[in-house]
Amino acid sequence: MIGTFVSQAQEAPANKKQNGADVQPDNLFPRVLLETAVGKVLIELDRDRAPITVNNFLAYVVAGSYDGTVFHRVVRDFVVQGGGYDILYNPRDQREPIFNESGNGLKNEMYSIAMARESDPHSATNQFYFNMADNESLNPGKDWGYTVFGMVMEGGEVLDLIARAQTHTNPELGWDEVPIKQIVLKKATLLKEE
Repeated sequence: MIGTFVSQAQEAPANKKQNGADVQPDNLFPRVLLETAVGKVLIELDRDRAPITVNNFLAYVVAGSYDGTVFHRVVRDFVVQGGGYDILYNPRDQREPIFNESGNGLKNEMYSIAMARESDPHSATNQFYFNMADNESLNPGKDWGYTVFGMVMEGGEVLDLIARAQTHTNPELGWDEVPIKQIVLKKATLLKEE
């Protein structure tokens, strides 16, 4: 899920507030604390390598869009994915898709955070995932990859716990790899600049 094209990078200043560019604009490495039902995860974002993606993520964070969402897809030794659905599995409002920045040099390595997307390389909106292994197949090659935009600084053990959750095919939704016992992202908080 990644989206919008080169025009996004050339937006008018009026849209900067909406796209997150005004959120700690001089901070190349903003930090976000994710408080989950099973513990806290501290991530450091890399605005230097993935400015569009980081701004997009921060816009969702400061709007409270990730608060009360669930990790709806958990695949052991692969990914922990969330950001898109509330506890009733209703989709959260999405902003416009963003441009794919997967060629930024950051890799889908263990404990990195990246944007989920559909088959269209430029279709990412609000869903993100944590890599729970070194997922080379998600890096760009002859095709677009999945944009990595930060790393876990603390709380890897919390993600390990989530990654071990028992999953099933949710009968109402028809989705695979849904945790049987919901794992909620209670709150995402942008930390003050150091």
